[in-house]
Amino acid sequence: MQQPYDPKTIEAEARDYWEATQAFKAVEDPGREKFYCLSMFPYPSGKLHMGHVRNYTLGDVIARHQRMLGKNVLQPMGWDAFGLPAENAAIKNKTAPAKWTYQNIEHMRKQLRELGFGYDWDREFATCQPDYYKWEQWMFTRLMEKGLAYRKTATVNWDPVDQTVLANEQVIDGKGWRSGAPVEKRDIEQWFLKITDYAQELLDDLDKLDQWPEQVVAMQRNWIGRSEGVQMNFAIKGRDEHLSVFTTRPDTLMGVTYVAVAAEHPLTLQVAKSNPELAAFTEECKQGGVSEAEIETMEKKGFALGIEALHPVSGEPVPVYAANFVLMSYGTGAVMAVPAHDQRDWEFAEKYGIPKKQVIYPADGSEAGIDQSAYTEKGVLANSAPFDGLTSTAAFDAIAAWLEEHEKGGKQINFRLRDWGVSRQRYWGCPIPVIRTADGGTRAADHLPVVLPEDVIVDGSGSPLKKMPEFYALGNGEERETDTFDTFMESSWYYARYCCPDNDEAMLDERARYWLPVDQYVGGVEHAVLHLLYARFYNKLLRDENLLDCDEPFTRLLTQGMVIADTYYRQNSDGSREWFNPADVEIERDDKGRVVRAILKSDGAPVIYGGVEKMSKSRNNGVDPEPLIERYGADTVRLYTMFTAPPEQSLEWSDEGVEGAFRFLRRVWNMALEHADTIRNAADDKPADDDQLRSARREIHSILKKALYDYQRQQFNTVVSACMSMVNILAKVENAVLLHEGLGIVLRLLAPIAPHISHKLWIELAYGENVLTAGMPEVDEDALRQDSIDYVVQVNGKTRGKVSVAADADRETVEKAALENENARRFMGEARVRKVIVVPGKLVNIVAK
Repeated sequence: MQQPYDPKTIEAEARDYWEATQAFKAVEDPGREKFYCLSMFPYPSGKLHMGHVRNYTLGDVIARHQRMLGKNVLQPMGWDAFGLPAENAAIKNKTAPAKWTYQNIEHMRKQLRELGFGYDWDREFATCQPDYYKWEQWMFTRLMEKGLAYRKTATVNWDPVDQTVLANEQVIDGKGWRSGAPVEKRDIEQWFLKITDYAQELLDDLDKLDQWPEQVVAMQRNWIGRSEGVQMNFAIKGRDEHLSVFTTRPDTLMGVTYVAVAAEHPLTLQVAKSNPELAAFTEECKQGGVSEAEIETMEKKGFALGIEALHPVSGEPVPVYAANFVLMSYGTGAVMAVPAHDQRDWEFAEKYGIPKKQVIYPADGSEAGIDQSAYTEKGVLANSAPFDGLTSTAAFDAIAAWLEEHEKGGKQINFRLRDWGVSRQRYWGCPIPVIRTADGGTRAADHLPVVLPEDVIVDGSGSPLKKMPEFYALGNGEERETDTFDTFMESSWYYARYCCPDNDEAMLDERARYWLPVDQYVGGVEHAVLHLLYARFYNKLLRDENLLDCDEPFTRLLTQGMVIADTYYRQNSDGSREWFNPADVEIERDDKGRVVRAILKSDGAPVIYGGVEKMSKSRNNGVDPEPLIERYGADTVRLYTMFTAPPEQSLEWSDEGVEGAFRFLRRVWNMALEHADTIRNAADDKPADDDQLRSARREIHSILKKALYDYQRQQFNTVVSACMSMVNILAKVENAVLLHEGLGIVLRLLAPIAPHISHKLWIELAYGENVLTAGMPEVDEDALRQDSIDYVVQVNGKTRGKVSVAADADRETVEKAALENENARRFMGEARVRKVIVVPGKLVNIVAK
């Protein structure tokens, strides 16, 4: 064995071995239990950050562990290659997005290889490659035939900086999720997928996802948003028209004092033609996004149309207002307003002097006025003839029945979920395979793939495809669609294509039925609604096209926590902040670890500590993994990211922690080096029957039992702790047999986490040729058996002694031994024993007074 621990050499050797033996090549084998492990594929931004490293290490640890359990493992890797960052980078660097993307892929692939991730690289693809997106285009044409893909004019979120439409999920606090620009409303023709046709199934099947985090399931359930309510019609006074509204609170119907419609509602637009003030109001309403979150927080504004609607039950006229909080794209574009029982309606009524009519009162007869705010609780109806005296629950059914009987409405189920708008006015995306015909219609493209031209320079002024007649002009008045797909389309089915990426004849084949569903999916919780909901929907589309069998794409989901680090900045004169990387800052801390002084190394001037935040470019607090791998090796980086925090919690970066991880691996290496000959020549047997050795072996197998359980529950930090504890025990052992057994256990436990050093030592110590095929260590239950058990003896909760009793001793024997303990008796003195509490296998507490 080489003398010092040299990770660079060791890791290169291990990688060469895995590559030469095709250790991670996945081949379908119906005779073996399969395990498909997948981490969310990266956007090829140029280089890996520590969030990537943690995410992909988690996936690799799980995949390697399952491989060691004997399963047939598939762990692929690819690139989510389309998207806005490539266009923005191309504009900045005056290059083509394709060239920039492929260069980044080359570099990031090299980084992933250096980290020792066990991917089947034969299955690699990038979503910007035509042989991938060809099948996405084919599927879209099938959805067009089925009526599940359609085109309509819709009010959309428009990002004025990125010059594209955003889905509601991509609008965060009224701003574009990527650009941060305030979002505007625009009416644009868009392509949509009918995700709403699958709303109930998407909701019901959440019950099957019992291995997903509850938080993610709850977020999806809320986003789908099933609500049971009543639909009803308000006739328009003096017109042969009506307004259709939906409410989940029909019990408040008799309290309606106005109806609100969207600024873009046909009724509003009709009146606006002869009312310049209303026309100006409708223009003002176009500013801002169309997401519920933004509508909720914006200032509520309205404009009286001078039109009245007739109450469906009482027939009384109520005014109709155009309001900025009503959207045409949500429901019917009209809502009934009950100021007495809805806070938003109450505030609007206060602002515009609209009456409030209370119709719900507390069931217990207590006071509940509406002078200061709306009364939003359920209760008993009053001022609601013919429904007075009914509870809110009973009134729901009674009012629905009345409306149905009079043909003015009835019960209805609604969903918050809206159809998925998949058109984007960007260049770097998959072309939508549609041709616009001379008569204004549309049809599917004749030949697939519709290939995106790659030798294109982007200047930022909209999509270059719109300026390329060689792309869109087809002759005879026909033009190719110049919009591209939302990039979430590509990531909604990539997991399935990994099963058969070499199939040129079909989107998927029988191999997809073998591998799917994905057994373990790993990624950030920020994808809970967007990506994960779309992938679930697309999976059902593929199933209904008879391309796969499973209802859900991902059986088990692990959402890892963020990687966080200290931040430092200086305040600029214009109020902005300049952020400095922690590596460039000299820090002084107090005895509690708090930063008391921080100066920039380059100029010696102070900087301000900004607290701990998620690693990001904007805060300049990221840690580049490359120098760490160069200095300490990939195993150290992997071990550190697994050891520092449980997977689902945030990992707070610490340079000292990285040093500690390296020291531990070096200690394992040195222990193996010191005892190499002894271990190689030791019998693969149990150590001699010696009390001390028996105790050490019992402790090792006890730790092993918990570590194997921790692997099952994916608490890899405690697996590393277990390895450290075992090494501490083995450091005090001279027995060759126990060293052989103990270090063999440590190496197999470490193999998924620090695979390179485990591989090397497994061979050097003559355990075998490949630790990957060695299997996980097994607990020797005989080793756990004890002839006697030590009990701590407490008197009134304070430790006063220790007794040893036979392992099979009954409670009475344990109590008797504790009561006879000399030290315990001394502390009890003359006090009378009131109670004896026995915690089996651990302690006895004598309560004496």
